[in-house]
Amino acid sequence: MSFPPCPNCQSEYVYQDQSHLVCPECAYEWNPSEPDEDQVIVKDANGAVLVEGDKVTLIKDLKVTGTSIRLKIGTKAVIKRINDGKDHQLDCKLDGAGDMLVTAKYVKKA
Repeated sequence: MSFPPCPNCQSEYVYQDQSHLVCPECAYEWNPSEPDEDQVIVKDANGAVLVEGDKVTLIKDLKVTGTSIRLKIGTKAVIKRINDGKDHQLDCKLDGAGDMLVTAKYVKKA
């Protein structure tokens, strides 16, 4: 059975102890099913967890700051990157509008 390398020291000699993985070289233990502490978790308007590559849909008309463009409800987008910013968590490619930062509370998973 193959396990991922240790996230602490990159050792390949990892073994499983019940639900945790253990590194014998640095004694680091972790649960592979739990998210990392530094991993950003972003949820949409319905509470679904969003990840890079997800397709989302706008649930509200949004005015783009500094322009006269309005993004209509139902506009589809693909998440390219998730940011840890306070205002705009999603870096998306929107249909007909190009690349843009969007707040997660205004989208739902498609």
